[in-house]
Amino acid sequence: MLSFYIIIALLAGVNVALELKRDLMMLQQNSYRNERYTKWLKTSGDSTSMWRLGAVIIFFMSLTTFGLDLIALPLIGLYSGAHAGVLASRRYKLPLVWTKRAIRIYSVSVLLTVITCVIVVALFGDGSLIYAVKLISISFIACYCGSHVLIMAANILLTPVEKTINRRYYNEAADILASMPNLKIVGITGSYGKTSTKHYLHRILSEQYDTLMTPGNFNTTLGVIRTVREHIKPYNEVFIVEMGAKQTGDIKEICDLVHPQVGIVTAVGPQHLESFKTIENIQRTKFELIDALTDDGLAVINNDFEQIEKRPVENTACIRYSVQSSNNVDLKAENISYSPSGTDFTVRSSDGWSLDLHTRLVGECNISNLIAAVAVARYLGVDDEKIRYAVGEIQQVEHRLSIRRGPGGVVIIDDAYNSNPVGSSMALDVLAGMSGGRRIVVTPGMIELGERTYELNRTFGEKIADSADLAIIVGRYNRDAIIEGIKAKNMRPDDIFTVDTFTDAQKLLSTMLKSGDIVLYENDLPDTFK
Repeated sequence: MLSFYIIIALLAGVNVALELKRDLMMLQQNSYRNERYTKWLKTSGDSTSMWRLGAVIIFFMSLTTFGLDLIALPLIGLYSGAHAGVLASRRYKLPLVWTKRAIRIYSVSVLLTVITCVIVVALFGDGSLIYAVKLISISFIACYCGSHVLIMAANILLTPVEKTINRRYYNEAADILASMPNLKIVGITGSYGKTSTKHYLHRILSEQYDTLMTPGNFNTTLGVIRTVREHIKPYNEVFIVEMGAKQTGDIKEICDLVHPQVGIVTAVGPQHLESFKTIENIQRTKFELIDALTDDGLAVINNDFEQIEKRPVENTACIRYSVQSSNNVDLKAENISYSPSGTDFTVRSSDGWSLDLHTRLVGECNISNLIAAVAVARYLGVDDEKIRYAVGEIQQVEHRLSIRRGPGGVVIIDDAYNSNPVGSSMALDVLAGMSGGRRIVVTPGMIELGERTYELNRTFGEKIADSADLAIIVGRYNRDAIIEGIKAKNMRPDDIFTVDTFTDAQKLLSTMLKSGDIVLYENDLPDTFK
């Protein structure tokens, strides 16, 4: 019998270990901030799922001596084995990245689990090995029920350690940058468009300079620190720093480290309105980059956004650029025309300079981002022909309004990286301009828009109805709002489909696609949202 109980304890231990790993993944997606993780728990229903409630019932059953051996412990084994199998086979859009910090938090959470088992055995054990194993199984199921608490407790316990480590890394990065006084540093921020602008600027400047950019989504202070410590080389001439923010002060913190000479603000919109609360807070935070520039620097800002157009810049030279507006603009895109090979347009300056360009990219958002990159390239002395050549060679950034041919002659418009009111509208404009087959939208809608989430997703639905022939709405998070908007524009009910996951959407598409159809993937929510 001892072997039987050991197997149950092992299954229960594996289950809680895998659950702690999943909890850590979600904590990581919430920037290791317990308050955000707690908010996710409240909205996701994860703490009251059927799996979790089932475990609670089994735990309370195990507290009674009646049926402990015949019912409760076998149930712990069956439950733990089944749930561990589900966790082991599950695939995530944003899987856990085993950073050193993640390893530390996971190790402490496992240690807390072990300590819990030791305390339970010490308090309630009768000295026999077999009863100790039973108690360990019960402790493991209890730890599973409270795994969210364990992972947050580990995060809290490690706070002093993380602050010490981060301060050391910060100082090392600052010393490295101080040793490179000739390094030109360009900061890029915005509610959206900053990653694409970073890539475009990097490609253009690389025609003349040895250029480094922050990789991937390394747009936090710690991401910039890691880039400096691990990637920057003494021979780099330009460092392009993408700057993201979740709250006021985030961008200033990055600027205090890197001291940019040039700053680009691509957009100020309602993205992350949920955390910033007001559009004025978003504006104030994005302009922390511009406010950090000295009088011999340059601000490059997008006047197509009201919150940028009305914001004065007096501390440094400023270039205002635009695709749509003509008011108070220094650099503007004109004569925009689309073709199967991409986009042709002219960049014209208020001082009379102009440059005709061709790019493989499509969409006004991409043209806007290119104008910002061209402005900085000119400022840094890159000649027109190098700019023209580089713009023509720029590749589409994956999942950011990129177009490709799929199997069976289907055209795929991939805008799945994220979604916002301006970008989604432009993506739908691109779809609406396509011909040759049915136009299909696959989307879960937009997130982090605060109190305007329902309103803006409803408007998004109206735009879908105007731009597409078929709509596939993924998940439940924004479903009601989007469908309400679609129906307001009288799209036929038979042309509206709802599925729970992107896997289900792909299965549905496989049964309905025809040669020549155009499919727009607009947004791909992380596992934080259902």
